[in-house]
Amino acid sequence: MMLSNIPQVGGDPLWSLIEAFNQDIRKHKMDLIVGVYRDESGNTPIMQVVKSAEQTLANQGLSKAYRQLSGNDLFNKRIARFLLGDSQRLENYCAMQTVGGTGALRLLAEFINCLSPSATVWNSEPGYINHRPIMESAGLKVKPYRWQTKDQQLDLSSSLADLASAAEGDIILLHGCCHNPTGIDPTDSQWRQLTEFCKSKKLVPLIDMAYQGFGDEPDLDAAGLRCMAQELDLVLIASSCSKNMGLYCERVGVAIVLLPENENHSQNVRHLLERITRANYSMPPDHGAALAAKLFEDPTPWLKELSECRNRIKSIRMTLGKVLDEMGAPPSLTMIARQKGMFSMLPFNKDQMDALRVKFAIYGTSNGRINIAGLKTNQIRMLAEALVSIVRQP
Repeated sequence: MMLSNIPQVGGDPLWSLIEAFNQDIRKHKMDLIVGVYRDESGNTPIMQVVKSAEQTLANQGLSKAYRQLSGNDLFNKRIARFLLGDSQRLENYCAMQTVGGTGALRLLAEFINCLSPSATVWNSEPGYINHRPIMESAGLKVKPYRWQTKDQQLDLSSSLADLASAAEGDIILLHGCCHNPTGIDPTDSQWRQLTEFCKSKKLVPLIDMAYQGFGDEPDLDAAGLRCMAQELDLVLIASSCSKNMGLYCERVGVAIVLLPENENHSQNVRHLLERITRANYSMPPDHGAALAAKLFEDPTPWLKELSECRNRIKSIRMTLGKVLDEMGAPPSLTMIARQKGMFSMLPFNKDQMDALRVKFAIYGTSNGRINIAGLKTNQIRMLAEALVSIVRQP
C-alpha cells in the first residue's frame, strides 16, 4: 500500500511554535513569531484603501471568467513600475502574476532549473527560512554565504569571500530590503559593491522584494534593486503585496525576468514561465491582484497608510533600542534600533530562545528571529528586561 511508505515527517517548526503559543495560558505572553504587521491593539488590520477598492470592484461586478496564464496584466505592469520606477528596463521584461511571493520564488527556481540546472543558488546565512527548501524542491543546489557579524552588522567582506567560489551563471539570492530575519540591509555603497561583484563574476541576482515600503519610502527601499537593474544584463525579481498592502491571505505576488537590452527573448521566456505554471496551478487568483492594481492606480492614499505602518515599526525599534541602551545591553542587542523592517535577529541560541519562552512567555523562532512589528508599545520594557536577563545569564 502506498501509505505504508510514508516517512515520519515532523510538523513545520514555525506553526508548531504558534500552536504552543496558542496553548500558553499566561496572560502576559508575547507573540513575536509570524511575520505579519500588527497595530497597537495587536490586530492585523485591513487597510482602508483596500476596503474601498474591494467595494469599488464589487460594484463594478466584473466577470469571473478565466484570465491569461500570466495573470492580471494591469497588475503586472503596475507592480513592475512600482519596483523599477522609470527604468529603461521596463522596455524588455517579462512579468508573471504568482501565488504570493513564495509562488514567485518557486516559479523562478523552476525557471532556473529548466535553463541552467547545474547552477548553484547562493543564499544568505542567516536567511529566510523558506528560501532553501523552495530552491531545493525545484531541484537546485544551495550554498550559504555569511551575512552578519556577531554585533549584528552586515559582514560584506565575509559575504564576498564566500561568494568568491561562485561560478559564472550561479544565482545570488538577495533581499531587496528589510532582510529577513536580520533586518540588516546594505548601504547604497554596499549595493554598488554587490552589483560590481555580480558583474565581474557574471552572477545572476534573484532579488526577493517582500517588504518594499516597510524599511523606508518605497523608492528608497528599491534603490539596491534598481542599481542592479541598471548595471546587470539579467535580473530575476520575486515580489509580494502581502506586507505593504496587507493582502496576506490573498496571495498576491509577481515574478519578473529583466532581459538584456539588445536581446529579444521575452516571448520565449513568457512561454516557458507559462508552461511551468500551467503544469502547476495553471493561473493565479485574480481578486487580490485586482485590488493591488487599483491601489497602484492612485497610490497616494495607500502610501499614506503604508507610511503609518512603517513609522510605527520605526518608533518601536527606536524606543526598544533606547530602553536596551539605558539597561546597559550589549551592541548586539541595541543594534535593533538601526535595523529595518519587521524582523530582527537576536544573538541567542536555541537554548536561550527556549528560556525566553519558558521564563518570560516571549515567543520568537528558535534561530533568534523576532517580529518587531508584532510588538505593542506597552510591551517594550518587558521585552527589554527579558532580553537583558537572558544575555546576562552565565
